[in-house]
Amino acid sequence: MRVGVLTGGGDCPGLNAVIRAVVRKGVQEYGYEFVGFRDGWRGPLEGDTVPLDVQAVRGILPRGGTILGTSRTNPFADQGGERPGVERIKDNLDGLGVDALIAIGGEDTLGAATRLYADGVNVVGVPKTIDNDLGATDYTFGFDTAVNVAMEAIDRLHTTAESHHRALIVEVMGRHAGWIALHAGIAGGANVILIPEKPFELKRVCEYVEHRFQTRYAPIVVVAEGAHPVEDDLAVTGQGVDAFGHVRLGGVGQMLAGEIEKRTGKEARVAVLGHIQRGGTPTAFDRVLATRFGLHAIEAVHDGAFGNMVALRSTDIIRVPLSDATAELKTVPPEQYAEAEVFFG
Repeated sequence: MRVGVLTGGGDCPGLNAVIRAVVRKGVQEYGYEFVGFRDGWRGPLEGDTVPLDVQAVRGILPRGGTILGTSRTNPFADQGGERPGVERIKDNLDGLGVDALIAIGGEDTLGAATRLYADGVNVVGVPKTIDNDLGATDYTFGFDTAVNVAMEAIDRLHTTAESHHRALIVEVMGRHAGWIALHAGIAGGANVILIPEKPFELKRVCEYVEHRFQTRYAPIVVVAEGAHPVEDDLAVTGQGVDAFGHVRLGGVGQMLAGEIEKRTGKEARVAVLGHIQRGGTPTAFDRVLATRFGLHAIEAVHDGAFGNMVALRSTDIIRVPLSDATAELKTVPPEQYAEAEVFFG
């Protein structure tokens, strides 16, 4: 059997660990051949491949990013060719002798995989997103690393905030789900955490900031990029959208800094972590989880369990239908956000 592997959507630490596990087990236990597709769904669309054998995956476990490259290419968008994307992908897979495909990605990548499976492509999915917002799995790899990166930044910002007696706003990723903001904010001792799931009141945020200054400490506000005040719409940069129709978010941190200065008279600065959260070496948790996902993904291929995604439930790796993986986003529940509110101000 010949198996294709691709990594789609935003990169994150742990992708290479999945690729390594898939290839090592697939070659050593099943005698499979592998082909890597470059840059997400662009690879199968254009037949752009790289050799993928045991030698190619040696030494990649601690590396961030993905050796295959990635993109936000949507195979179901108009690609400007004469044939629809699904036909091009199926023809290229047949021409390359690829019997099955392992798609590693988040909501959009796995959504495309779900549609391709319905069109007859043998696909197994692996969940990847730093946002941890896929409902069918308890955790996605990449999330733990992103949280630790953000937490370390918050730790460093505490000292400079207190030295200058200023408020510091830390803007982290999180379009529709505030998991990174919540976990990093709690772990870093933030004084306010703002998430997309609960619109915030600017007046209340400023009250927290002033109360913190009254205790002779400087406040740290952690805000997810998709958070927004009840008084306004989403803060966005530009008018562009990606291939899957998502508006590019950003700017909420800068807006908060301006409002805090205007309403409290205190100096405020913003640190936008952005893609720093995606880069660098994966944590031990992410390396282990990604490795386990890879091992179980190639096992699913061997069993012919196509149309499924591997998922973490408690401490077990299970299989769930791809359609369940993208049915709904996993967002922060109100009761969990209430736990963090105890420490506000």
